[in-house]
Amino acid sequence: MDETILYEVADRVARITLNRPQARNSLNDQMIDELLAALARAGEDDGVRVIVLTGAGDRAFCAGADLGGLGAKQEAGGSVADADAIRESGPFRLFTAFPKIGKPVIARLGGHAVAGGLGLAAACDLVVAADDVKLATPEVNVGLWPMMIMAIINRNVAPKHAFRLYYTGERITAAEGREIGLVTEVVPRAELDARVDALARTIAAKSPIGLRKGREAFFAIEGRPLEDQVEHLLGELVGLAATEDAREGITAFLERREPDFQGR
Repeated sequence: MDETILYEVADRVARITLNRPQARNSLNDQMIDELLAALARAGEDDGVRVIVLTGAGDRAFCAGADLGGLGAKQEAGGSVADADAIRESGPFRLFTAFPKIGKPVIARLGGHAVAGGLGLAAACDLVVAADDVKLATPEVNVGLWPMMIMAIINRNVAPKHAFRLYYTGERITAAEGREIGLVTEVVPRAELDARVDALARTIAAKSPIGLRKGREAFFAIEGRPLEDQVEHLLGELVGLAATEDAREGITAFLERREPDFQGR
């Protein structure tokens, strides 16, 4: 079988490419398994500090679940009796994997992101999109609802904007996506790669342990009462301040030089 995921590392950045352009990079079981393996590989590689997720070609970042694949069948026919099977399914494992990766993830949108593809982009920490890209949750048009990705999208946008997407199924522009919180930056298509590369380099220069601990804390405090959040963050701050990277960062600041972070 052809590889549905391409993986490469350069300058401390892992680039993961959804590689089914003939199917608009839609997610089938093989792609989900290979994507999960690639994300785990990048997460475990000490030589990788940032992950960039993109799609092959310029038609689609990802068109969501392959309508001929298992993911669509589960969305269409899943029931309470199937809950355990769905919990073991590719989409469930994929969307719950992102908080555990341990490294910043940038989505590079050089093509449209719809349905589960929009959920995949929204699961990333940052989203940089070409200015001609469109976003949508069209499930309602075929009698479905974006159940699996709603938890992800609802983290990013206010309810009124979310309901507009869910109720209408209409496509919105990347600029509208930025306005409602789904997209971080919108750039002219000709500048997309340069901007993503620059952003990845900027983040890769930061302390790996600082990034990992900070990202873990971000997800760990979600939904907790304020006092619990602050107590948890205080403990994380104490631990982080004791790292070699923190000492190096403070020393470099006082010496007016760039820090040399080692991830310890």
